[in-house]
Amino acid sequence: MMINDCAFVGETLIKYLPSYIDVVHLKRSRKFFDKTFKIAWNILRTKGDVYHFNYLLQDCYIGSKLGKRPLVGHAHGSDLRQSLNHFVWKRIVKHNLKKCDTILVSTPDILDAAKRYREETEYLPNPVDTSLFYPKPARDHKEKLRVLIASESNWDVKGTDIAIRALAKLKNEVEVFLIHKGKDFAKTVALADSLGLHLKILPVTSHENMNKYFWNADAVMDGFKLKALGMISLEAIACGRPVFNFVSSAYPSYKDFPLKDVDSAEKLAAAIKDLSPKLWEAEYAYLRKHHDSRLIAKRMAEIYERII
Repeated sequence: MMINDCAFVGETLIKYLPSYIDVVHLKRSRKFFDKTFKIAWNILRTKGDVYHFNYLLQDCYIGSKLGKRPLVGHAHGSDLRQSLNHFVWKRIVKHNLKKCDTILVSTPDILDAAKRYREETEYLPNPVDTSLFYPKPARDHKEKLRVLIASESNWDVKGTDIAIRALAKLKNEVEVFLIHKGKDFAKTVALADSLGLHLKILPVTSHENMNKYFWNADAVMDGFKLKALGMISLEAIACGRPVFNFVSSAYPSYKDFPLKDVDSAEKLAAAIKDLSPKLWEAEYAYLRKHHDSRLIAKRMAEIYERII
């Protein structure tokens, strides 16, 4: 049984799991009733051989308290980056880390936080759905580099202001697209205006249609605060586009990722100026080696079999 999801990781795993595994996926919205009483009722009345919880928050806690076993707790980022230090949520996250039969983390930057409570925590790279996200040829005869800021506007988490400041240094050489999403969207537009950077605003689209936004760009920007590759970066690379993202050299998992430690507007502007086809080729080689959905789903199936 798969409960909840994050960045469509659960859906992708289900899609590529071996055919002998039957999965019931219990999804929910962020509405209060959906994420409390309704999800509790659905967990209670559904039976499975293994219970896979995406996010170490209330869903996983409810499953544990209802006696569902075995439990896979799958951390995806903010549950360990922010909620583990939150005055309310930290008790729930710590409970889940200790009580689940297996703990998985989706990015290497949260591995140490989980290991403080569960030493045997495993890093499971995020799978990329290559039936949706696959390479298409780049545009020919580019007058300006077409750059898509694909993550939501969030200065604290995504560092969108860093992307804007870097692109403003190259404003005569780039054409910038921004998706109308995120708590800091208005601040981001205002900052761009103050720096003389024109933005072309795109409406929010579905996950299935994000590939069109990627294919329409020459390069994609994700985040510059979290030090790890997010799903936006992985899916953009899969679509054949080079990605700029803060990837920390401190994590061994990223040793063969070609562009690391881009954590300032100055470094980002310099990296854009140096852009060559070799960057995407190296990023794509990393993607194929570490984020192959079939291999990751096979490993997930092995984890299920082990804990059952």
